[in-house]
Amino acid sequence: MREADRLGQIATDLRIDILRAIAGAASGHPGGSLSIVEILTALYFDELRQDPARPDDPARDRLVLSKGHAAPALYAALAHAGYFPRGELAGLRRLGAMLQGHPDRKGTPGVDMTTGALGIGISAACGMAKAAKIYGEPYRVYAILGDGELQEGQVWEALMFAAHYKLDNLVVIVDDNGLQIDGRVADVMGVQPIGEKLSAFGFAVAQVDGHSFPELFAAFDRARETTGRPFAILARTVKGKGVSFMENQAGWHGKAPNEAQLEQALRELQGEVPA
Repeated sequence: MREADRLGQIATDLRIDILRAIAGAASGHPGGSLSIVEILTALYFDELRQDPARPDDPARDRLVLSKGHAAPALYAALAHAGYFPRGELAGLRRLGAMLQGHPDRKGTPGVDMTTGALGIGISAACGMAKAAKIYGEPYRVYAILGDGELQEGQVWEALMFAAHYKLDNLVVIVDDNGLQIDGRVADVMGVQPIGEKLSAFGFAVAQVDGHSFPELFAAFDRARETTGRPFAILARTVKGKGVSFMENQAGWHGKAPNEAQLEQALRELQGEVPA
């Protein structure tokens, strides 16, 4: 069910767990994890046809986090959805623990593709969608990319493949937060206009506020109604969303908060101080 209050609370809980896990590891990527929280919440708590009790169900919808450095967000969503105990989040990036710095398909229930090297995830997602077409399977494939990731040539080869084979069971979601590890995407290597480029590559395109559940769900509905070509959702987001001193700051791409910063972030997320 799509109750905004319920989903909003889940999103807040995910942000809290993301920050605690990264702070505990003293390593990780908070900025791009926080920017995709509403996207993952909408997917795992409404959109995806998946069953945590059967993570390898051949008929399940697939989710590929192509921007694999945002693994803390994926792990938090999977834990809250019931794929594994939330206590596992405390082992993020620890030697011998289940949750490593990037998603591992073989080691983590609910992870559909091992990712990390940018560009590889979307290629794998296209292969999954093509396989479903070949074998007549009903599952859908969703892939989340970063806007900086679009600088990889492999991404555009994959998108060309998706359009050529009319993969209307594929939904590409671009986390368009405008920042990457070295600063503004526009300064490092501009990728705009993303929407026009995706359209030129043969995709149906929806541009949405990536933190708005109604807009995300409207786009997912459009995607299911679209036939004969793949669908792309260009989601405008805020890097570090929800934490005042992290929002729109490229420096928080790959830096863990210290104890005092974590405390402040948690107070903001829990509504104890103005953000």
